[in-house]
Amino acid sequence: MSGVEINRYGGHTACVEVSIEDGPALVFDCGTGARALGRALVAKQTEEVFVLFSHTHMDHLFALPFFDPVFEPKCKVTLAVPALSRTEAQAKIERYLNGVYHPLRTDDLDAQISYAGVIPGTSFEMGPYSVRTIRLVHPGGTIGYRVSVGGQSVCYLTDTGPLARPDEGLIVGEAATEREAELVALVQGADLMIMDAMFTREEYLERISWGHAYPEYAVCVAKAAGVQTVACFHHDPDATDDHLDEIANRWAGHQNPRVVLAKEGMGMDLSG
Repeated sequence: MSGVEINRYGGHTACVEVSIEDGPALVFDCGTGARALGRALVAKQTEEVFVLFSHTHMDHLFALPFFDPVFEPKCKVTLAVPALSRTEAQAKIERYLNGVYHPLRTDDLDAQISYAGVIPGTSFEMGPYSVRTIRLVHPGGTIGYRVSVGGQSVCYLTDTGPLARPDEGLIVGEAATEREAELVALVQGADLMIMDAMFTREEYLERISWGHAYPEYAVCVAKAAGVQTVACFHHDPDATDDHLDEIANRWAGHQNPRVVLAKEGMGMDLSG
C-alpha cells in the first residue's frame, strides 16, 4: 500500500536492521524496505552483512535484488534462509533470481555471497551476533529469531499467529501451552521484541489460519517473559495512519512491557 494516508507509518514490507558500532550489519528479511536500507549501508561502506530470512514468501524476499550490498564486490553478504542445508538455502533464493521471475540470476550478484540453512530450534553465531531460533505459526512455515550482542537482545517474530488456540494458554490467563513456553523461553528478558500484530483480536478470530497475531497476544507473551519493549509489527496492508494512531494511543501508557507501533525508519538505541 502507498499514498498520503500512510505517510507516518510507511507502507514497505518487512525489513529490520540490527547494528553495532564498527561492526557488521544484521538484517531481518528483505521486504521492499530493504532498498533504502541497502543504499544506507553502502553509503556507510559496510563491509559485511548478515541477512536472516523469516521465510521466503515474496513480500519478505522481493527487494533482495534491489539491496545494494549484494552488488558491492568488497562486501561479504550471508543469506540465511529457512532450509535444511546451505544447498537448499541457495536453491530457494535461486527460484526467485532465475531470469524469469526477476531478470537477474544469483550469478549476477557481485558481492561475496554465501548461504546458510536455518533449522528452527537451533542456535548459532554470525560474526559478533548470537542467534537463537524457533518455529512459528504461518502457512508454509516461519522462523522467529533472538539476536544477542553486547549484552542486549532483540527478538524478531513476524508472520506468526498465536502459539495456542484462542481458548487456551496465556491469552486466557492459563499456563502457557508447550509451544508458548518455548516462545517465552526464547524471548525471556529481551530488550526489544518485534512481533506480528497485524489483526485486531476480532479479526484474528475470523482469520485464524492466516498466520498473523494481534497486539493483546504480543503483550501477553512479553509480560510472561519480562520483555522490556514490544514493537507491534507487520501492520495490516489496508491500515491507514489514523487507524494505526488509534492503536498506538490505546497502548501509549502501557508499562511492563512498554508498547510501541513500528514505523518506517524508526530507530531504537538499546545500549542504555
